[in-house]
Amino acid sequence: MASANDTAVPTGVAATSLDPAYQRDPDPVHDALREREPVHHDEVLRRWLLTRHDDVDALLRDRSLSADPRKGTPGTFMTAFASPGGREPSILFMDPPEHTRLRGLISKAFTPRAIEGMKPRIEAIVAMLLDAVAGGEGFDVIAAFAGALPTIVIAEMLGVDPADRQDFKRWSDDGVMAFDPLLSEELRERVAASSAELDAYFRGAIAHRRAAPRPDLISAMMAAEEDGVRMTDEELVTMCGLLLAAGNVTTTDLIGNGTLALLRNPEELRKLRADPALIRNAVEEMLRYDPPVTETGRIPLEGREVRGCPIGAGESVIPVLAAANHDPEVYPEPHRFDITREDTHHQSFGGGVHFCLGAPLARLEAQIALNALVRRFPGLRLAEGELEYRRIPGFRGLARLDVLI
Repeated sequence: MASANDTAVPTGVAATSLDPAYQRDPDPVHDALREREPVHHDEVLRRWLLTRHDDVDALLRDRSLSADPRKGTPGTFMTAFASPGGREPSILFMDPPEHTRLRGLISKAFTPRAIEGMKPRIEAIVAMLLDAVAGGEGFDVIAAFAGALPTIVIAEMLGVDPADRQDFKRWSDDGVMAFDPLLSEELRERVAASSAELDAYFRGAIAHRRAAPRPDLISAMMAAEEDGVRMTDEELVTMCGLLLAAGNVTTTDLIGNGTLALLRNPEELRKLRADPALIRNAVEEMLRYDPPVTETGRIPLEGREVRGCPIGAGESVIPVLAAANHDPEVYPEPHRFDITREDTHHQSFGGGVHFCLGAPLARLEAQIALNALVRRFPGLRLAEGELEYRRIPGFRGLARLDVLI
């Protein structure tokens, strides 16, 4: 098994988006791990990395594993994501039966019928955003389009005052930075301040809805019951914060990464323009090819072996979703972007009981946004300059994406 000093196998920061080479292209890192050490003990960050498709798939489906950082061995990677002050985690880091109860309550708002009903409004928002940039020579896809769309959509779902959307965007962007276990003290203070502001905002919103319910998601969550039990105010606040971050940043990155993939592969862009019905398959290929979430985490409650490697109870096991999506044993020519690929199944929304609840909404937003973008601007192309990615482990998204129209 490789040590932290073995340069043949990337480890530590070199296997995260904190490393500039990994930011530019994580595939060589994932390929090296998958080929040379598919179950890799990262001694620097105290975690195990799994990079083969079948290992990742099996781990995500294994109900005996925990997602709760509080159950990890102190000092291991996952424990860095425990909520401060002993606060209850979001459902992202929660195990059954509490996870089952809360997911059941919120899932009522994310039924296929409910999501399909949002289509006209999403189309209107997309048209409005594209109208706003149509008069210039170019624009930043992230700031003007990919970042704005999900912010508006989730804010409207929650019943947020339009005047507060910029705060929502700032709070959600800062919230995602909490996933960096190596964050500086200055940035930790910024994340904590944004979290406190967001909590206060939602506590006020809950109080107002209690006095006068509205036709929005916050009121719906307050009214939802499971076996006669409703969410507590603390659970409501945490859930609202999670929906904001999960429904915002990851969808931004899906649209941004998808736009970049199309512009770097003009033949695929031509196919989509010629046949807009390809958009469903195209978005699935985008999710496989360059996913917004590159990894997740689990904690075994008992010792086990994976491919002969002993992993102790309480250790952090990280299924690398992006590496699984490029496993050549499953996907022919995995590093080729092909919107007509027959098998576009992927691990990008996780799996098992933690499969992403917002997946249908993310898919719909991306399908509408990308089809409209390429149809509206036939001359769409990349502007010159280096690409800049955000430095948040576990996430992959552009800080900006300048295009010419």
